[in-house]
Amino acid sequence: MTLLLVSTFMLLFPLGEAARPVVLNTWPFKNAAAVAWDTLQSGGSVLDAVEKGCALCEVEQCDGSVGYGGSPDETGETTLDAMIMNGDTMEVGAVANLRRIKNAIGVARAVMERTEQTMLVGESATVFAENMGFIAEDLTTTKSMNIFSQWLKGNCQPNYRKNVVPDPSKSCGPYKPSATLKQSNRTQHANPNSHDTIGIIALDQDGHAAAGTSTNGLTHKVPGRVGDSPITGAGAYADSSAGAAAATGDGDVMMRFLPSYLAVELMRAGADPSTACETAISRIKRHYPQFFGAIICANTTGHYGAACNKVPTLSQFHYMVSTSETDTPLLKSVDCF
Repeated sequence: MTLLLVSTFMLLFPLGEAARPVVLNTWPFKNAAAVAWDTLQSGGSVLDAVEKGCALCEVEQCDGSVGYGGSPDETGETTLDAMIMNGDTMEVGAVANLRRIKNAIGVARAVMERTEQTMLVGESATVFAENMGFIAEDLTTTKSMNIFSQWLKGNCQPNYRKNVVPDPSKSCGPYKPSATLKQSNRTQHANPNSHDTIGIIALDQDGHAAAGTSTNGLTHKVPGRVGDSPITGAGAYADSSAGAAAATGDGDVMMRFLPSYLAVELMRAGADPSTACETAISRIKRHYPQFFGAIICANTTGHYGAACNKVPTLSQFHYMVSTSETDTPLLKSVDCF
């Protein structure tokens, strides 16, 4: 009888997986994971859990890649991107290139709940945020200014320009178009210390799903650049009838493939979360073998998985999982392929 019970349990809950509720987030951001899980366990909604987890990372400036004071652009300014998605209603709120507002995920939720729009960008997003009661303040810190100063001293290397003059591999701008167009290789910019996103997915006991992201983007980015994080289906996606996913990595490449949307649709079609994650990564890898990226996935039953592309700077991807079986966030890892 004991053996039968164990066998039944293993069939229902395979090793490394769990039932609802479940909260996952990219990278070893343990404090964010704990806040998200505690919010859900104390009666908050999945949207509350996602928002509060991302918001804590914005305050703690997780790895310098989330929140204020990180990833200065070519002018030295830090701007923020964020999105949140309700898997029940399919509503989304997002902000991109948000200036002078620290709580990007909060503004994204306000876009979803206080407007009929999906995304607001740039200075107009800042004005909206101020009208909604968010405080405008400088996102620059001593650290971000030092990063910017050192970059200028190093002839603005690395940067993300191509087919311009002067030669962007040797000189700072201002740049003008060159006479000819040449194919460029961007893989030299892959950097494991520029994770560029916290992504959180949450499913509660009743199967309600939500997902969200927050980031300050790419260090030394071209001003105005927006990556995958605030883009629905790229940075994250949630559908309570299928599951949720969130991606992290080289957003300029990954957003072209909508990996989070693809993973959720694969789970809808019956793929287990690990397979869905792997397939989403494989789709990108086919065109960009050296891209830097990973994805987390969870289906409607609360089973989860992750996958990452193996490159010299990333052989294993770490992420956080919170379930009622442990009641505290656990650090998980998956070998890249």
